Amino acid sequence: MKRWFQSKSINTPSPVGAILSYLVLGFWAVLILFPLYWLIVTSFKNSGQVNEGPFYIPFVDFKPTLDAWKYILVGDLSKDTIRNFTNTAIVAPISALLALIFGATAAYALVRFEYRPRVGAILTFIGCVILSILLVSAGLTWQIALVVSFVLFFILLQTIGRRFKRALGNNDIAFWMISQRMLPPIAVVIPIYLIFQQLHLLDTYTALIITYVASNLPIVIWLMRDYISNIPIELEECASIDGASRYRIFWSIVLPLAVPGLVATFLFVLVFTWNEYLLALFLSSAKVQTLPLTIAAQNATRGPQWWNMSVLILIMIVPVIVIAIILERYITRGLLIGAVKG
Repeated sequence: MKRWFQSKSINTPSPVGAILSYLVLGFWAVLILFPLYWLIVTSFKNSGQVNEGPFYIPFVDFKPTLDAWKYILVGDLSKDTIRNFTNTAIVAPISALLALIFGATAAYALVRFEYRPRVGAILTFIGCVILSILLVSAGLTWQIALVVSFVLFFILLQTIGRRFKRALGNNDIAFWMISQRMLPPIAVVIPIYLIFQQLHLLDTYTALIITYVASNLPIVIWLMRDYISNIPIELEECASIDGASRYRIFWSIVLPLAVPGLVATFLFVLVFTWNEYLLALFLSSAKVQTLPLTIAAQNATRGPQWWNMSVLILIMIVPVIVIAIILERYITRGLLIGAVKG
């Protein structure tokens, strides 16, 4: 009996331990996958089967039907579904890619360069941004408001800004960036709406992409900063000795080594953007509505028709699942970077 409870090695559990592990993992897998199974099964039911259920097994408990799929893909809701899915498929990847490009370069700069911005310069810049917003709100064109704010910023930076001696460091900048994700989106959605209203960019791809890039940029910088800091700086020093420029080092050495982190971060941001609802609700009205708005509209106008909503949810989550499966090997490596220090 003792051998049933004794491990052969640190990597080989005892037979009883292996059985218990598989039982726990099996229970956890069922717990995680059952909602997805129920979603798939519900999409092949009609209203009567949903209301009279629960029915679990197709062809045993109930006869599957394609009524919900026909209604969503070729019926009354097909036009809105196809349009909003196309909008999501355009806005989400572009936003995630732009956030990744800007965030990766900013993260590299925060890791490899030392920044000491003065508090006076920061406060002056914030004041000029607020001034430009007020000028646009007052009816001035955004081009003139931008020029006025830039000139005023340059003048104040050379005078009042120099009086402030205190400076911030790289860690302060990184913490300020990630702190922007702590702010509830509902607190800033009205100002964002008013800005794009004054710029006449409501219900456009531009408004959604700019907003999503700005909202996801902090988390990209935070994740990539930790990843890039684990790349040995000696590789860059050797390349620099051989005559490589800073840009050549970044594009030819750092980025290829950071591919797992880039892929994992891209998928995180893609999921955030793909599922985003609040900003899309305020910034779009008809032309560039995304798929989450279709699901909400279906629920609001016709009530909780779970068979139709199941089809919409499957259409929404399947592309992301497929991308995650394709990029799985990169994602695993990217998530584990930084887990062990030293």
